Amino acid sequence: MPNKFDSPVVIDNFIEKWAGKIKPSLEFKGKTKEDVFIWKEKLIKKIKKLLGEFPTPSDLNPELLSVEEKEKFIREKWIIQSEKDCFVPLYLLIPKGNKKKYPAILCCHGHGSYGKDPVAGVHNNNPDIINNIKMHNYNYGQQMAENGFITICPDWRGFGERGGYQDTFFPGRDKCNVYFLQHLILGRTLLGANIFDGMRVIDFLLTREEVDKERIGCMGLSFGGTMATYLTLLDERIKTGDIICYATTTLHYAISRPNFCGSQIVPFLYKYADVGDVIGCICPKPLLIESGVNDTCFWIDSAKKAHEKIKNVYKVAGVENNLWIEIFPGEHSFSGRKAFEFFGKYLK
Repeated sequence: MPNKFDSPVVIDNFIEKWAGKIKPSLEFKGKTKEDVFIWKEKLIKKIKKLLGEFPTPSDLNPELLSVEEKEKFIREKWIIQSEKDCFVPLYLLIPKGNKKKYPAILCCHGHGSYGKDPVAGVHNNNPDIINNIKMHNYNYGQQMAENGFITICPDWRGFGERGGYQDTFFPGRDKCNVYFLQHLILGRTLLGANIFDGMRVIDFLLTREEVDKERIGCMGLSFGGTMATYLTLLDERIKTGDIICYATTTLHYAISRPNFCGSQIVPFLYKYADVGDVIGCICPKPLLIESGVNDTCFWIDSAKKAHEKIKNVYKVAGVENNLWIEIFPGEHSFSGRKAFEFFGKYLK
């Protein structure tokens, strides 16, 4: 690839200059609490429009596939139907104890061919999954269940079982981009479809008598952070969220150092809002943001810029204490240094 700085005709030069001229029209600029909620309504309405039409829900038709007893929890494997002919495999982890009701957390996986499995602590002695768990502290669904939360861990479209446990069926292509284009051709966005599936997973979760319906959270790493952002923002049943290693700026992750895929795209979003605006729009819900100082996917400089946007929204709304920001030593991973205290405070 030519060095874009050596030749003015290389399209990268044009894109960087173009992006630099854009000022998102719904960037938060409010000064009062009332401004926050007027802005929230406008931005959420715009995001829903950009995400496009959601599918029509079908009967869930839940099917129990297996039950596994562990030391501190029971792990059930289920498959549900989100829309007609569209099936979502998931793990449901239920703590052992004497409580009649437990708070619950939807645990969103990030990229990787194994989808939900490492998040739920399922490795089947596969060294790749074991290493993945160790590298990213990735079994937060299991960890949360061991700490007294019901957790639910689904596969998103194209990942884990829904991708045939393969990184790609399309040699030389990013499968997220292929599925994004296929959904777009057929009239939807891939992210919108996955958000819909996440809402259907919550529908299933609420059929369980062990779940306290008023105490539901959401968390996720990387692409899982994307999912946690939009699900916490758009589903009122989710009361609090933990966004792990996703806070960034559009100019960083999409323009100067492209690090994104079709699974994470809201078309035309930057005309209206940056990532920090979208995350800030979750206000006043309690929110934890985890950012690693050595994260090489979403670098700390861009993360801190997003943090400042989010802090400003919560401050103007008068709910600064509902925002927890953890900058932790480490790479692209689940920190776990504050998450248990955070969910314990707001869900237990």
